[in-house]
Amino acid sequence: MDTIASLFSFITTPVSWVIVQFHKVYGAIFGPDTGWAWGLSIVSLVIVIRICLIPLFVKQIKATRAMQTLQPEMKKIQERYKNDRQRQSEEMMKLYKETGTNPLSSCLPILAQSPFFFALYHVLNGIASGDTIGVINKSLLESAQKAHIFGAPLAAKFTDSSSKVDALQASLTDVRVVTAIMIILMSLSQFYTQRQLMTKNVDTTVKTPFMQQQKMLMYVFPVIFAVFGINFPVGVLVYWLTTNVWTMGQQMYVIHNNPTPGSKAQAAYLERLYKHVTHRGKVARRRDKVIIKAIVAKGRDRNEFERKFINGLNKAGLAAQSDGTVIKSETAVAAQTEDGVPTTTAAVPKRQQPKRQTKAQRQAAKAAGDTPSLSKSDEPEDAKPASAAKKAASKPGSGTRSKAQSGQRKGPQRPKSPSKK
Repeated sequence: MDTIASLFSFITTPVSWVIVQFHKVYGAIFGPDTGWAWGLSIVSLVIVIRICLIPLFVKQIKATRAMQTLQPEMKKIQERYKNDRQRQSEEMMKLYKETGTNPLSSCLPILAQSPFFFALYHVLNGIASGDTIGVINKSLLESAQKAHIFGAPLAAKFTDSSSKVDALQASLTDVRVVTAIMIILMSLSQFYTQRQLMTKNVDTTVKTPFMQQQKMLMYVFPVIFAVFGINFPVGVLVYWLTTNVWTMGQQMYVIHNNPTPGSKAQAAYLERLYKHVTHRGKVARRRDKVIIKAIVAKGRDRNEFERKFINGLNKAGLAAQSDGTVIKSETAVAAQTEDGVPTTTAAVPKRQQPKRQTKAQRQAAKAAGDTPSLSKSDEPEDAKPASAAKKAASKPGSGTRSKAQSGQRKGPQRPKSPSKK
């Protein structure tokens, strides 16, 4: 433990100082020796750390999306140099350098908060063993040992013996029940966060090995947390559960407002944006303008959801501009752009059918000396029976047989030559 203390001494003192400052605030409200005062101090510590890590989280999102975009190119390199591992690695590094991506960027938030996690673990372990650490003096140590969360001391573990739990003035059953519930909640929150990322915020148009890795991690991480969670003190479980809940909420916000292109979340976002824009006739939020600007700049490279969004605006009489704004078109169909190609369709007049003349009009025209050409609809009713009889006579099987039968030539027929018999 001394080795660990020396390794994390640079971070143990700041972590203990932050906890003590929050404890002063919450202790004045709930009492200095209560579990609420110490538990909320740990929760506040998590919030402070995660706020400081927001820039790294944004960088993680960009790195993850860049890696998803590069998956097809990476697959081509792997297939091309599958027998040459060294050349494959060189081409991969070259691709990362050209695109400005870093595979380790997606792990930055976890790596950055790891020192805080181990420092808190060491502080709580010192409270359990009765050792002062950082700015936590003897009086604060006694106060922390008295603090219980739902009957479980902050420094108690699931694997602690009954004698150790009795020394902390608690019941072994309470400790086991509270820690088991917190471990289950911690694993479920981790699983839901990963599942939400896989089902809603992954580009479904590209099938890559990256998706299989993410799917595997979705089931592996909760198991890892459950296994190691039984050795964590209650205070560390509070820390880790708060971190998972924060990550889940932060990811839900990102998926809702800035989804991955080609994902189900993007389809839902563009549907909401379409209703908002068509209702107001303009784009109000700056974030929406940035997304529309990116969609317009893609041109023919738009995915299915983006094409549907642009075509829907055109049908509603709106046109998306290159700066992300939306303007009203002169006509609803005049400036349609489908897949980036503008097409104009002029109004074609419908074909007018000639009006049918009445019998009186035809007789008047005949008396005047005009001989208009009659169509089938203009034929006099007296001529219709004659034409009908003529058609009936031409039909085979009727009373009057046609002279030219099938297979015979018209005109005079040559007499058949007598048979030799």
